[in-house]
Amino acid sequence: MFEKYSILFIQENCIQCHGCEVACKNWRNVELGVNWRKVDTIWQGKYPDSKNVPIMMACRQCADPACAAACPVGAIEKNDAAGVVLVNRGKCIGCKVCFEACPYDVPQFGVDGTMQKCDWCFHETNGNPIKPPCVTTCPTQALILLSEKGE
Repeated sequence: MFEKYSILFIQENCIQCHGCEVACKNWRNVELGVNWRKVDTIWQGKYPDSKNVPIMMACRQCADPACAAACPVGAIEKNDAAGVVLVNRGKCIGCKVCFEACPYDVPQFGVDGTMQKCDWCFHETNGNPIKPPCVTTCPTQALILLSEKGE
């Protein structure tokens, strides 16, 4: 028996405060210019009846991650028990093939040139699921940690 986790984004609840971004960067010491979780905006309609709609940009922890399949050195792998895609930055050669393969443009590259992305704070918690800081910081519960029991 195991539990798989996911983070649900409820668009209607998001007030675009960017608290999730700040919490992620602080908790994981993510460098400037790199965003593992990002609130972006899509504009809909035409003036004067236009509105902005928030979208969440973060790794979707794909069931069959294209980034992992594309990585020539095996630096990316899926932890099926937890449902999270993990990057071994020590193995990464910075070729950016994962970025080209990802349909969501998720992989980020910092000053060291290696790939990095959201991993639901998997390593920070030794694989024990907790509510990540992005979820606990959200004042409107636009981010919710879900768990699913499986075999």
